[in-house]
Amino acid sequence: MMEFEKEIDQVINSDQQLSPPIKLVTPNELHRTIMKLSNKKAPGFDLITGEILKHLPRKPVVFLTMLFNAVFRIQYYPKLWKVSQICMTPKDGKPPTDPGSYRPISLLPLLSKVFEKVFLRRLKPILDEEKVIPDHQFGFREEHSTVEQIHRIVEKIRLSLEKKEYCSAAFLDIQQAFDRVWHKGLLFKMKNLVPNSFFMVLKSYLHGRKFQVKIGETTSKLYEIQASVPQGSVLGPVLYSIYTADLPCKDDDVVMATYADDTACLSSNKDPILASQKLQAQLDDIDVWLQKWRIKSSATKSVHVTFTLRKGDCPPVNLGREQLPHKNCVKYLGLRLDRRLTWAEHIKAKKTEANLQYQKLNWLIGRQSPLSLNNKLLVYKCTIKPIWTYGIQLWGSASNSNLEILQRFQNKVLRDISGATWYTRNAEIHEYLGMPTVKEEICSYSSKYQDRLQGHTNKLARDLLMSDPEDTRRLKRWHILSLSDRI
Repeated sequence: MMEFEKEIDQVINSDQQLSPPIKLVTPNELHRTIMKLSNKKAPGFDLITGEILKHLPRKPVVFLTMLFNAVFRIQYYPKLWKVSQICMTPKDGKPPTDPGSYRPISLLPLLSKVFEKVFLRRLKPILDEEKVIPDHQFGFREEHSTVEQIHRIVEKIRLSLEKKEYCSAAFLDIQQAFDRVWHKGLLFKMKNLVPNSFFMVLKSYLHGRKFQVKIGETTSKLYEIQASVPQGSVLGPVLYSIYTADLPCKDDDVVMATYADDTACLSSNKDPILASQKLQAQLDDIDVWLQKWRIKSSATKSVHVTFTLRKGDCPPVNLGREQLPHKNCVKYLGLRLDRRLTWAEHIKAKKTEANLQYQKLNWLIGRQSPLSLNNKLLVYKCTIKPIWTYGIQLWGSASNSNLEILQRFQNKVLRDISGATWYTRNAEIHEYLGMPTVKEEICSYSSKYQDRLQGHTNKLARDLLMSDPEDTRRLKRWHILSLSDRI
């Protein structure tokens, strides 16, 4: 390991070919960036807010422009912009004497975020041109969402069920992934990925970062940050994607799906032993990579699932020396995937979650509330409806008996919102309120989702619309393109 660190130090400190300077910032560009800032964002230790920057006259904006261009020119990131203030927010119902009862929130100076926005606008075209970020990474990317990543996994499972295969899947838990990014390892990877002018700015950006903890009005002294990408920063997610871009994925038969640090691997075969063997080979490569780049994973918090219509399970798999626990249902990116992909567990969980939210808001949108009908509907659409409509493009292919669970819930809520009598038909309430039914929502969401996939920038997402000529479509209710015909 020491030899590897020496090699990294040599690469980082080695000479690099000259590169064109970074495109300079103009006052107009900086002004447009400032005007897009949110006034609700909490300031850093300097107490400069977005509202303050928006009221700056022309002359200070020109001065900031000169400062940003000086950072590009001399490739030195100001020390004051590297200080993050960690505010400890107490969790509800937790003992205040336990350090684990607090949620740390990192606050950076707002001027540093403005600079990062300007810098990222110049860095992103280089990353896209060189295809640094792999296609299977859907996190922190424009026009990429969790639904599309889950759809890739669902499609792999569905095809396995169609062919009566065993799908052995591992959903990995990476511990404090963003906090464990090794700075030298990140610089080593960026050395040959970005031009020298960008590399030197990023090197200064990562070097010598400090933090202080704030509880109430009390602050600690400054401590140096030895690892991690800056939390709360604009560049942090991009740097993490670069750091994990070389996550091994050698076997084309194994589907790799990553969304930030949420990682899933799936392998299918008619023989459950072969399915787990391919998955185990992939997990072995991942374990070697994690150890090499100093990222820890928790095998006990990871999950191994066998998706199949047949009896029996795939043999267990290990991550390192620890065996992954086997379960019949897993929660990935907010959706619950059960063994036979019936969506029953997911729909029941969402119904329970939505019902709890409705009970909290019953005083506001219930029968006794003096709130107007339009405002009651607005509260329902903004707070309760998004709970159960998330991922509807995928779980909308569930059986009618499962869909009726959510339909009955919506009937009850709309009946209370409108104050309808017991003999009023549910269809009349929906028509009066202008609210679509669950099945109508499925058709609407699915149609828009298909249009979005057709023009998607990622080939892996576009391929989800392509039908397999060898697919018999025996289980049509799992296929998203058959929703409109089925409904």
